[in-house]
Amino acid sequence: MYIPQLEDLGDVKGKTVLVRCDFNVPVTRNNTGELEIVDDFRIRSSIPTLKWLVDRGARVIACSHIGRPHGKYDPDLTIAPMAKRLHEILPDVEVMENLRFSKGEEDNDEAYVRELIKGVDLYVDDAFGAAHRNHASIVGPPKYLRSAAGRLMAKEAEVLSSLLEAPARPFVGIMGGSKVSDKMGLIQALLDKVDKMIVGGGMAFTFLAAAGHSVGNSLVEPDQFEMCKELMVSSDKIVLPIDYVALDSDGRFGREERTGSSRVFGGDIPDGWKGLDVGPDSVKVFDEIIASAKTVLWNGPLGVCEDPRFSAGTQAVATAVANFGGFSVVGGGDSAAALEQMGLADRISHLSTGGGASLEFLENGDLPGLKALRESPSQA
Repeated sequence: MYIPQLEDLGDVKGKTVLVRCDFNVPVTRNNTGELEIVDDFRIRSSIPTLKWLVDRGARVIACSHIGRPHGKYDPDLTIAPMAKRLHEILPDVEVMENLRFSKGEEDNDEAYVRELIKGVDLYVDDAFGAAHRNHASIVGPPKYLRSAAGRLMAKEAEVLSSLLEAPARPFVGIMGGSKVSDKMGLIQALLDKVDKMIVGGGMAFTFLAAAGHSVGNSLVEPDQFEMCKELMVSSDKIVLPIDYVALDSDGRFGREERTGSSRVFGGDIPDGWKGLDVGPDSVKVFDEIIASAKTVLWNGPLGVCEDPRFSAGTQAVATAVANFGGFSVVGGGDSAAALEQMGLADRISHLSTGGGASLEFLENGDLPGLKALRESPSQA
């Protein structure tokens, strides 16, 4: 699957290049009411591509979506804070306003595509995190312009392809997050590739309940029981937690309100308690599996990591993945954030910006944004 690279664009000096970036980063309002960026990782990740073009004399216009304004202007979703941060690093790059302020973006409207590329000579897609969307700025420009993948896009596709084609073994997958329904397709696809699949987070309780365990008031998806049973019967690769940190039914958890009592339970969780993290015995089992691996793919937290009472499992896995010594790929905002907060991000082989795009690529082996680049005039 060859994807056109920046070098395939030819001489870019004096050319106007539209670069689709992923500046969809978390923001908050400070004490004065101004929007501030919480984590600029995705903005920093775009710099190699933008700088390559600027250094070669191109006029560079960056564009991105922010949030879900659904075709209407929303002052909370302006791209201004992202543009300000980018200009601190690369002042010569122009930045368009939030693409999704126009309904034509998500509708993949041809008229909007033509508006985007008016006066533009070349197109570069460096927004891997949006490459799974059939949106105007992703699949539209490559139909009309010589196009290429940016450095980030190309690297993401290369790394994820290597996991599907020839991972060093043992290959261990670690899947977390709240709902198993969100990742069932990925789990099914990866079970043929991995040697072990660790399942944690809220999604583990659907597997545990399907296997006949009592999970108390923990999050479960009954409509996924049959599929979970089938996977556990057909494969011995799935590794589930053996103990859990749970909160009493009257307790509150999360970023803001934290009340109630927490306890560790092994085996089953009694009624009136909600499992919110993996326990210390599970961590030991997971650590041993990770330590023996040569390739690790991790996506999703092992517990409600924004609440310190239920963050130990995610932190332990983050440490194990950073230390195991093989090739590591980590995707998903919460997983990446945990590594950043612990100062371990630079010990990961590849920290993906992809989120849902990474999952869809691993499940299907391709994305609309990549397909559009392969079929662009640059390949003619």
